Amino acid sequence: MGKSLLEIKHGLENQIGKPLRVKANGGRRRTIERNGVLTETYPAVFVVELDQKENAFERVSYSYADVLTETVELFFDDHKAIAE
Repeated sequence: MGKSLLEIKHGLENQIGKPLRVKANGGRRRTIERNGVLTETYPAVFVVELDQKENAFERVSYSYADVLTETVELFFDDHKAIAE
């Protein structure tokens, strides 16, 4: 992997306001894909505002550790946000 939590956070700060696709491990061999916009970054988590046409709730948050461990994958403009 070669990335640190701080590098992931700084990389996402540069993507605020851009549309993205989130692919998350839902457990028991399930993956969840959602479309939205990266809205905010905090010291330990980041927030994605979801497309209301596809989802029942407005926003979700994930930790940078989720991205580091590849539990969550982020795609901006059909490119993976965090290079391996």
